[in-house]
Amino acid sequence: MSEVTQHPHNQTADFNYDEAVAAFTAPESSVDGVTVGKVLKDNAPHDVSQEHQWQWAKEHFGMVSPLNRRKFRVLIIGTGLAGGAAAAALGELGYDVKVFTYHDSPRRAHSIAAQGGVNSSRGKKLDNDSTYLHTKDTVKGGDYRCRENDCWRLAMESPKVIDHMNAIGAPFSREYGGTLATRSFGGVQVSRTYYTRGQTGQQLQLATTSALYRQIGAGNVEIFTHNELVDLVVNDDGVCEGAVMRNLITGELKVHTGHATVLATGGYGNVYHMSTLAKNSNASAIMRAYDRGAYLASPSFVQFHPTGLPVNSDWQSKTILMSESLRNDGRIWTPKKKGDDRDPKDIPEDERDYFLERRYPAFGNLVPRDIASRANAQQINAGYGVGPKKNSVYLDLGDAINRLGKDTIRERYGNLIQMYEEAIGENAYETPMRIAPTCHYTMGGLWTDFNEMTSVPGLFCSGESSWMYHGANRLGANSLLSSSVEGWFTLPFTVPNYLAPLLGTPVPDPESPQAKAALDRAQARIDRLMNIRGDNPHGPEYYHRQLGEILYFSCGVARNVEDMRDGIEKIRALRKDFWENLRIPGGTDEMNQTLEYANRVADYLDLGELMCVDALDRDESCGAHYRDDHLSEDGEAQRDDDNWCFVSAWQSDGENRFIRHSEPLYFDRIPLMTRNYK
Repeated sequence: MSEVTQHPHNQTADFNYDEAVAAFTAPESSVDGVTVGKVLKDNAPHDVSQEHQWQWAKEHFGMVSPLNRRKFRVLIIGTGLAGGAAAAALGELGYDVKVFTYHDSPRRAHSIAAQGGVNSSRGKKLDNDSTYLHTKDTVKGGDYRCRENDCWRLAMESPKVIDHMNAIGAPFSREYGGTLATRSFGGVQVSRTYYTRGQTGQQLQLATTSALYRQIGAGNVEIFTHNELVDLVVNDDGVCEGAVMRNLITGELKVHTGHATVLATGGYGNVYHMSTLAKNSNASAIMRAYDRGAYLASPSFVQFHPTGLPVNSDWQSKTILMSESLRNDGRIWTPKKKGDDRDPKDIPEDERDYFLERRYPAFGNLVPRDIASRANAQQINAGYGVGPKKNSVYLDLGDAINRLGKDTIRERYGNLIQMYEEAIGENAYETPMRIAPTCHYTMGGLWTDFNEMTSVPGLFCSGESSWMYHGANRLGANSLLSSSVEGWFTLPFTVPNYLAPLLGTPVPDPESPQAKAALDRAQARIDRLMNIRGDNPHGPEYYHRQLGEILYFSCGVARNVEDMRDGIEKIRALRKDFWENLRIPGGTDEMNQTLEYANRVADYLDLGELMCVDALDRDESCGAHYRDDHLSEDGEAQRDDDNWCFVSAWQSDGENRFIRHSEPLYFDRIPLMTRNYK
């Protein structure tokens, strides 16, 4: 472990949060068009230690009597683990809940695609795991660009997630004696990941959806399928009062109002065009919030998963994920000789480079994802790549099969190995898998305070669409955990705390001037997209693919100043061409998937620009934000805690202009130190 250093962002006995924030000064930006804004607070109860802030907050939150809960309407956008759980929990508590999904069923939310597991420090093993270790691993894994108090909450509530999901029907894998089984994921040295083979997200989503349907059947929750958010209603005081939804079947726009609105709409990884996300996953909800004044935090913090399947053709539209759990038993290697085209089974052991084990002996193949992805990419770029396109490395289960037997490996990873064979046409029991880094998860998202409120009062954000918990790099199996913690055990406290002072306030009027203005904005945007008549027409796929290529090069696994500046200029030129030459067939009063796609690509273009601006502005390396001008002597990411130990929260200031607000980060029991996995 690296030595702990004295630093202004490490709390001491006489630390005062308000005084520290008041004294904080953010650095000026080197990026044209960026101005420095205000210093933000997390709104946590800093009279108590970070470790105890969540418990203290729950005990002091405002509450709503059961008899008054039906008087409050809550809108929830999204039905994945975060949104579905929040809708089910708030519905069961007695609130008037409306939940929206653009799918035909809430169970189709992308949470269902998660594979590996969900972390919990339940303390049932003999490996000395604890809430403290879980918190420490999360903060360290995020390279100290997350809030410590958030991470304490994540770890503290994690045992409840396992017990609750088990109670509502998630069939967790078990040991022979009946106890719940666990395995290890990257960035930790204990076994705390609970799983249902390689289908954990599926089973948690199905259990959550069942709980949601129970509340729908009871009349506590009303669900709207095939509905996509196209704008937000914000009153003259800057308070969110609802949303404008578009029916994707009929094209109808309708205003829905509520006392509080929760966005739980997932991550924005599809901005890269090629990602592990479902093709419908998009950034439009968070970009509408951004347009209405919500801050967007750390948008350049993007996780590239080390065990994606390599791109095999130019027509491919997405990549496929192989669960991180495979790194428990799979060893990652390349030939020691560049361009070695031999069958991997013919390459002897002494001619293989197990480069993760060589470079990071303490963690080996289970280093955090950002480190593993960079190492994989470095091997490939150095000429050691394997496969027909030389764009991958090997993940080899051979040693584990010899040690444990094929049946054990099939029991652990059978569905993943079957998926691999269907996609690649190779038998992973007989020959090593080929894997490559691919865009997978976005740590950035809407900035929220300790209570999950955005900078727009009345607008909450949860799940991957929020920036919370993961800092500059998410640990594997903390994603299903964070969404479940927020939906089941955080929003049911923070939303009522916001609603309690509003008792007696009627549901906002859907015919108000502000609601009509939001409706008009949504219609005007659709009309603008439909009425483009350029001389060089292209569909949205053309622009999306080009944007993805720009971002992989300029804001990908590794970054440099010249490429980031070039990316900003290329995206601006591409956006100009988009708004001059886009062509959408069909009409607006019908199902029009090209219109849906075009609207999302328009948002990707704005978001992609901001991602490059954020990456260029943050003059350090940290976690997945790896700049070649900020490296340690041994080539690892080198943070600049003196100047950049804060969260960047972005606000639009007009075309090509941005305001960077800053929330300084302070650490108590998990003090700043250099990450070291060697």
